[in-house]
Amino acid sequence: MKRGRTGGFTLIELVVTVAIVALLASAAMPVVELAVKRNREQELRTALRDIRSAIDAYKRANDEGRIPKTVIGTGYPPTLAALVDGVPDARQPDKRKIYFLRRLPVDPMQPDVKDPLDAWGKRSYASPRERPEEGDDVFDVYSRSEGTGINGRPYREW
Repeated sequence: MKRGRTGGFTLIELVVTVAIVALLASAAMPVVELAVKRNREQELRTALRDIRSAIDAYKRANDEGRIPKTVIGTGYPPTLAALVDGVPDARQPDKRKIYFLRRLPVDPMQPDVKDPLDAWGKRSYASPRERPEEGDDVFDVYSRSEGTGINGRPYREW
């Protein structure tokens, strides 16, 4: 009786198979990383749009006389917290509050920052666009991340 091969794999076959799987995995990693970055950038766009829409709604409510005028008089919210905490409606006799955001979105480019109020850079109405600075009100927000988007623009400029 002749001895034949049994049903196992040789060491060479296993090494070649592992090498092929490693090659395929290394080729797929950049694609996965790009997809994750694209997803985080979409979250950033959505968060910026939500906050900016709430700031615009606050300004509109101020212009309509629903929010009592303040000393600074720009009509923009004094802080981002005012958008979440709400302000008394001047047109309602019981002074019910007007809320502009349910919660402040987090900056997806800075996941390590625990408080969303600290994550966003704030630009006051009086500061120039090129050098945004905080002031008496919140005219605009931006990401404080030092990273650059897939489109080549820094996240701070979005």
